[in-house]
Amino acid sequence: MAVDLVPVGPEPRDVLRALRRTLDGAGPALALGAAPVARPAGGAPRSAPAGTAAVVTTSGSTGVPKSVVISRSALIASATATAERIGEGRWLLALSPTYVAGLQVLVRGLLAGHEPAVLSGSFSPAAFAAVTASMRSSIGGRAVPAYTSLVPAQLSALLDAAQTDAAVAASLRAYEAILVGGQALPAAQRERAHAAGARIVRTYGSTETSGGCVYDGRPLSGVSVRVSAGEVQLGGVTLAEGYLGEDERTAEVFLTEEGTRWYRTGDAGEVRDGVLQVTGRIDNVIVSGGVNVSLDRVESVVRELPGLHAAVVSPVVDERWGEASVVVVEAAALSDAGLDSDAALVALRGAVAERLGRPARPARVVEVEALPMLASGKPDRSAVRRMLAI
Repeated sequence: MAVDLVPVGPEPRDVLRALRRTLDGAGPALALGAAPVARPAGGAPRSAPAGTAAVVTTSGSTGVPKSVVISRSALIASATATAERIGEGRWLLALSPTYVAGLQVLVRGLLAGHEPAVLSGSFSPAAFAAVTASMRSSIGGRAVPAYTSLVPAQLSALLDAAQTDAAVAASLRAYEAILVGGQALPAAQRERAHAAGARIVRTYGSTETSGGCVYDGRPLSGVSVRVSAGEVQLGGVTLAEGYLGEDERTAEVFLTEEGTRWYRTGDAGEVRDGVLQVTGRIDNVIVSGGVNVSLDRVESVVRELPGLHAAVVSPVVDERWGEASVVVVEAAALSDAGLDSDAALVALRGAVAERLGRPARPARVVEVEALPMLASGKPDRSAVRRMLAI
């Protein structure tokens, strides 16, 4: 039996209103993000499998559209496991509610019985501090813990502003936990956050897992992690049902072995002492001069350097080596670090050669006015590649 699929958003209050009905079991499934990839023929109303809470459609960082079917039970299981791990209280929405990370902020707040606070309009440190200050509340004389979820770019902006703005600095310390996902968090940024008194929890997951399901390398309750042939695979109660109207794609990405269902993340990694370490995308590898080079590992090293914490490493064709990599960075970030592209290139090539070997060294640094970003807060890597191809 199918349920109606109703487009909602991107206004947070609209999503919140519709989500209340959906979580109560009285409302239709929510169509969030872009229009669902699978469109019924003949103009018939869109629908989703019974039990669906939301269909989240996104192009992702690779530019390939997908419409992920998430059940009500998976959303609730994820929010419940998060509360079990870090506690519950009032949540601030600082992300788009049409992506799974923002949607889960609203779900966690509603299930905890506290109206989520909403940061409206464009993100800014000043607005974040103002909304954070307004969230203070207590029940029975005890303060209600505050939580939020950010992407690394937002955290970086807050840390920069906190150096000169006491209100922003106080807002970072106000949260019991700040979840940070969307992409790898550079070690230097984690250290800055710790020094600022921010309690950061690194999350790993995707739309297909109802959002982050591995916190600081350890899976939430009800979540399983394994590494098969070098690929990180996730299982458990938070898994999505699959892709709307795409049975072949669903069967390719979601595997069932001995009664257990697994999601193939496409990420490379390993588990050490029960802690998951993700090393990058399996398919984000170039062959430069006959040597395989993981661009994710290169990017991780590059982002530890001053002025390059948000840089993107992208592949390009190279006449001599076949393939090479280019570091794309916002000019203002380099300027603030007192660097130009030539000085940055010398520094990063040295760092990459020391850590990963000479074949992994990027060929050049490209400065841009602004990096293209997806609404999820991740770099739009497809757009970056198109920029470099011009």
